[in-house]
Amino acid sequence: MITEEELAKEFRDLVNRYYPKTGQILQRCCVKVITTHWGRPLRRVQYVGIYCPEEVIDLVSIELDALRDIAENMGLEQVICRNANRLLRDPLSKIKQTEPRFWLELHWTISRDES
Repeated sequence: MITEEELAKEFRDLVNRYYPKTGQILQRCCVKVITTHWGRPLRRVQYVGIYCPEEVIDLVSIELDALRDIAENMGLEQVICRNANRLLRDPLSKIKQTEPRFWLELHWTISRDES
């Protein structure tokens, strides 16, 4: 079975191949494939989560249709775009406790953009 990390890498590779300018923008973002279960009966759903610094979220939002097209062709349900800065500043967020590695990836994404 293909892991979520491999799917995220394949998604990035396809974006770089078919939309190189969008691929350059995604270099500044954290891209994850997320698996969840939804519906009755429960159905496995996978989608792409793109966590962007504030400075590039508008650029990614413009290219969302192209990104959704790639995700759909890969068999993924949807592409969502989230503001990483806002997510890290949220005082009620439990990401640091529940997913410390992802929390560090988000910090790295934001700090990489500032330099």
